[in-house]
Amino acid sequence: MKKITLLVIEDEEAIRDMLRFSLSSNDFHLIDAEDTSKALNILQHCIPDLIILDWMLPDKSGIDFIKVIRKEDLLKDVPIIMLTAKAEEENKIKGLMLGADDYMTKPFSPNELAARIMTVLRRGLIKSTTGEIKADQLALNTNQCLVTIKSQQLKVTPTEYKILHFFMLHPNKVYTRDQLITYIWGRNAYIDERTIDVQIKRLRHKLKPYGYDKRITTIRNMGYLFSGDVNEKT
Repeated sequence: MKKITLLVIEDEEAIRDMLRFSLSSNDFHLIDAEDTSKALNILQHCIPDLIILDWMLPDKSGIDFIKVIRKEDLLKDVPIIMLTAKAEEENKIKGLMLGADDYMTKPFSPNELAARIMTVLRRGLIKSTTGEIKADQLALNTNQCLVTIKSQQLKVTPTEYKILHFFMLHPNKVYTRDQLITYIWGRNAYIDERTIDVQIKRLRHKLKPYGYDKRITTIRNMGYLFSGDVNEKT
């Protein structure tokens, strides 16, 4: 089963070590950062399943960090649990209103945090224990990194898989070539826009025998759109 990737943004090393020890198991894969600058560098290359975010950080507050990533198309849907010593009700409300999905006050139980992580993920993009996202008979299994159509496995490259995964998580919305390049190769990658065109052309070619190539529409002078209803199997 694919591990759930957590990005822990916390300046106290002892807490990072405690979370790494208590949460690193068969279920979770932890990446940590001691400040928001390092976290943003990590997010250029990796989009986690959930972010555990401290309120008070040395370079930027957790609240300000939420404001930044909620403006990013590739990051705005990533669930966030805030972790802080601030227990006052108004601070909790402020964090939740600005985009946090849950809130825990230090000191906290790692077991309770793990339970809250799974609860938040069930509300968010990872709703299925099977990890299956479907658009009619086109299915993408995130646990096994497999693409199937009518139960027949479709052979795709890792890049084609990432493109299709992104499209199926974000249907019916236009994304520019730059946005797709950022998701596939990272924010600082120097990739010609024609590269994404070539990759999508190849993906369409593999989908064409089943008629699913028409799901990916080129929007002139803008980018690409994946059309249709997408559901996650529960």
